[in-house]
Amino acid sequence: MSLAVAIQMDPLETVAINADSTFALALEAQRRGFGLYHYLPKNLSWRDGRVLAKARPIKVQRVEGDHVQFGQPEILDLAGVDVVLLRQDPPFDLNYISTTHLLDRVHPTTLVVNDPHHVRNAPEKLFVTQFAELMPPSLITYDLDEIRAFRREHGDIIVKPLYGNGGAGVFHLRPDDTNLGSLHELFARFLNEPLMVQRYLPAVRQGDKRIILVNGKVAGAVNRVPAEGESRANMHVGGRAEKSTLTHREQEICEAIGPALKQRGLIFVGIDVIGDYLTEINVTSPTGIQEIDRFDNVSIEGQIWDVIQERVAENRGSVV
Repeated sequence: MSLAVAIQMDPLETVAINADSTFALALEAQRRGFGLYHYLPKNLSWRDGRVLAKARPIKVQRVEGDHVQFGQPEILDLAGVDVVLLRQDPPFDLNYISTTHLLDRVHPTTLVVNDPHHVRNAPEKLFVTQFAELMPPSLITYDLDEIRAFRREHGDIIVKPLYGNGGAGVFHLRPDDTNLGSLHELFARFLNEPLMVQRYLPAVRQGDKRIILVNGKVAGAVNRVPAEGESRANMHVGGRAEKSTLTHREQEICEAIGPALKQRGLIFVGIDVIGDYLTEINVTSPTGIQEIDRFDNVSIEGQIWDVIQERVAENRGSVV
């Protein structure tokens, strides 16, 4: 099966080729003989019933400093491609939401991964609240008094923007920390969104586990251990990746959420688990597959493309 694939993401020129999940997906697609295009979210348009993207054909290779070659820009009618990979990073703002509305116009005839309707309805820190029984004690609010009451009850807390990503703006506040009011004021001034507040989980010192699910099934996991003096385990802020397997509790969590992911067309999902608790469900541009590939000698990107090809074949009424 030959596919035409358009990748909607941030600039491809600047990705870390040994860590970026979209780059791994692009390499695997190219290995399978698929035609690849890249465009930025701002290059997506709607005109007279057609969804168009000013895109460039690309070729990729795992060579530092020379990992992508671009062809000349052309206007793609996305109804004429087979797959769109929706892979730009948050923030999950109105610009992001607008692209999901436009991609709704072509999906599922053109398969969008992940399903734009359900991406729009599953912001990472809100979707997880559908599984509140799996979460640590949590609060979503604008109200400073509510946050103070939550801290009095739970002591150490984590405060973070509701629509942030990559560990940006995540703060660990202890019971005697006097900065809560100032921090709340800062967030209110620069972010027009509620805050998520959670009980601090000391188990994060042993790691914040990223588990990848493909079509609702576990594909692998990597443990991310915070650097000394950090409460964030994200690897781009110094977290250390370690080989990992799933505990019985983590398997239970995956079995509880897996059917909901599959039902919603969320083919490629990364969840975060600290200790016994599910903290986030990442559906926009999850990362971690290259680290798991190296530790476990697998190809998660291959598993993802296998599912995509099956879905495209179903849409065509054929067999791969």
